[in-house]
Amino acid sequence: MANGKAEKGSSETITAGQTQPPVRLNTANLKSTYCNVCNATSTREEVVLNFGINQNWDLHQRDLEIELHHRIILSPFAAKRLQELITKLIQEYENRHGELR
Repeated sequence: MANGKAEKGSSETITAGQTQPPVRLNTANLKSTYCNVCNATSTREEVVLNFGINQNWDLHQRDLEIELHHRIILSPFAAKRLQELITKLIQEYENRHGELR
C-alpha cells in the first residue's frame, strides 16, 4: 500500500486491537467509483444506501435525472458503525481543513 492506496490484487492488514486478530482486506476485486449523490432509506431489518451521479448542471432544469450506480444494503448495526466512522472522519477532516458548511 503506497500513499494510502492499495495496489490492485494486493491485501492490507489492519490490527483492530490487542485482543482481536488482524484483519486482511483482499483488494483484488475492488472497484472505485466517483459519486456525488447519496440517498438512504431504511426498514426495521436493513438500511439501504444508494449512490449515483448528478450530471445536470443547469439549476433551472425542469426534470432532474440521477444515474444510480451502487446500492449498499446494511444491517442497522453495520449502519450504526458506519455512522460512527463517518462522524469521526468528518471531524478529523474539519480539524485539518476547516468546517464544512
